Amino acid sequence: MNPPAWLKPLAWAALVWNLLGLIAFIMQLLITPEMINQLPEAQQAAYRDIPLWSTAAFAIAVFAASFASILLLVKKALARELFLISFIAVLVQQYYNFVVIDSLAMFGTSALAMPLCVIVIGLLLLFISHKGKQQNWLN
Repeated sequence: MNPPAWLKPLAWAALVWNLLGLIAFIMQLLITPEMINQLPEAQQAAYRDIPLWSTAAFAIAVFAASFASILLLVKKALARELFLISFIAVLVQQYYNFVVIDSLAMFGTSALAMPLCVIVIGLLLLFISHKGKQQNWLN
């Protein structure tokens, strides 16, 4: 079955979105102690004490989703599994952000916007890749 006309533009948008996530991950890795010291005290602790498992979840989420987006572009069914891995990693990372450090208390309700976008877009890409596999758009 031929994929719908909207699949390729959506796959390109997904790739751009996930490459932006990759840039955000790299920026987090490159943050210096001097940059952290310029943040409010509560935020300093949050940035200084990020556990390895949360950083690993961030890395897995953005790398898996970026590769999945490329696979979606070339219509490969493996995209679904990588989007699933990415989505699980996003949930692990958000557990750290909202349960371990309580970013709502630290940053207020503005801390919800980006994580909600990430979760919704991740679910959408997982759903589309699942449907693509079912409908044989992806092989």
